[in-house]
Amino acid sequence: MLSGSSRASGGKVVVAFRRGPGVRCKMMKNWGLIGGIAAALAAGIYVLWGPITDRKKRKKGLVPGLLNLGNTCFMNSLLQSLSACSSFIHWLEEFTSEYQTEQKDRAQQYLSVTLLQLLKALSNQEAAEDEILDASPLLEVLRTYRWQISSFEEQDAHELFHVLTSSLEDEKDHQTRVTHLFDVSALELPQSTDRQIRCRTQGVLNPIPRQWKSQHPFHGRLTSNMVCKHCQHQSPMRYDTFDSLSLSIPSATWGRPMTLDNCLQHFISTESVKDVVCETCTKIEAEERPNRQLVEDLKTTFVKQLKLGKLPQCLCIHLQRLSWSNQGSPLKRNEHVQFSEFLALDRYKYRLNGNVCCQRQCTTEAGTVHATTDGSAASEGPHNSKVQLLNGTYSSSLLSSPYTNFKSSSPECTSSYLFRLMAVIVHHGDMHSGHFVTYRRSPPAAKTPKHLSQQWLWVSDDSVRRANIQEVLSSNAYLLFYERVRSKSHNQESETREE
Repeated sequence: MLSGSSRASGGKVVVAFRRGPGVRCKMMKNWGLIGGIAAALAAGIYVLWGPITDRKKRKKGLVPGLLNLGNTCFMNSLLQSLSACSSFIHWLEEFTSEYQTEQKDRAQQYLSVTLLQLLKALSNQEAAEDEILDASPLLEVLRTYRWQISSFEEQDAHELFHVLTSSLEDEKDHQTRVTHLFDVSALELPQSTDRQIRCRTQGVLNPIPRQWKSQHPFHGRLTSNMVCKHCQHQSPMRYDTFDSLSLSIPSATWGRPMTLDNCLQHFISTESVKDVVCETCTKIEAEERPNRQLVEDLKTTFVKQLKLGKLPQCLCIHLQRLSWSNQGSPLKRNEHVQFSEFLALDRYKYRLNGNVCCQRQCTTEAGTVHATTDGSAASEGPHNSKVQLLNGTYSSSLLSSPYTNFKSSSPECTSSYLFRLMAVIVHHGDMHSGHFVTYRRSPPAAKTPKHLSQQWLWVSDDSVRRANIQEVLSSNAYLLFYERVRSKSHNQESETREE
């Protein structure tokens, strides 16, 4: 029972409460119940919405991180890089439009659907419930494509890139393109003969969907040209496909930095191929002999050269950092290869009209820059702190200078094959173990989705922070991801006819 008494002391009223043991026990139970409810509410709010500070960071342009499932930094870095390539995401959207009519559980079995969901979440195109995403569904769907990739073994990001592209090709090739005989619903659809192809028997063929006609954005073609040194006979042009350009790093010249241009120039440099049968030389030898006697096939030396026949919309460049010691053990090359935010590939492109290499000339606020054959740069005009050079043709002192302002706008140049840097994968460690991290562009703001973001991010699994372009260009790149810049003055139709 609760009782109280009051007394006056110096003009103040003092109230005293007397509590019995039963009353105190009930109050303690009530306070314990209220405290338990409050703790449960706080835990529920934290689980559902997470820390308020983390939610504010996401609104300022950061992207979700990826959970490391053991040793899956190779997969996390590649997914972050691919999510920065908007053309690849757009292609996946068209690619997966064929599966919209299928059930959700069945659609999840396709690699393209799983990959698209991850990339859209990493590019903030879909609201992610968690700050850290789990990419284990990608490994599970790859196992259905007969790729056994363990999450506890260290793998290579470049190898995984080719696993994804080849698996997408397999998915495309296994897609049913002709209506099955027992598919009554498809056979009963009205026929629009004006847009369909008729064979000789006047039977209507099922039109091939638009997404199956085009390859993925990383698909390109190389040209291989061989010319006889003796008679200058040129063999028929050979075309080979590629998903990434794997460039070896040539030996550095003393006093000169190694640039991406050096690696590209080394890639297309000519090489001699001995003991090749030349039909022209054989015919000439037969004509010079009396009575046209039979002549054995003459073998001569040919000069072989590679060129870029068809450039993709998204370009992946792999810098080969594996070398071998004299004892046969693998070594990693850690030298810095200079690269730039913009890459012009005009001089490496095969052209039908004589295959003449053109010299790039780009106008910047620092003057006119001419890229020379050895990858160095010669500039004209007044000195200015704002520079924009291509293909890594800049001085390494510019990166460490606090007065250098690397502009992110497209340079004013006459290049028809200009690419913009979207992501960089860096490997820290040696050939036996290490860690992959990614530099990537932040997704565009929701208010301006068509405007390219100039903010760069550094991502290491579930850790995400902001970075600047100087830090990106100073990194020892392993994989470079570029995206094609379409010039307004360039006629795309004429380019298609040329390629």
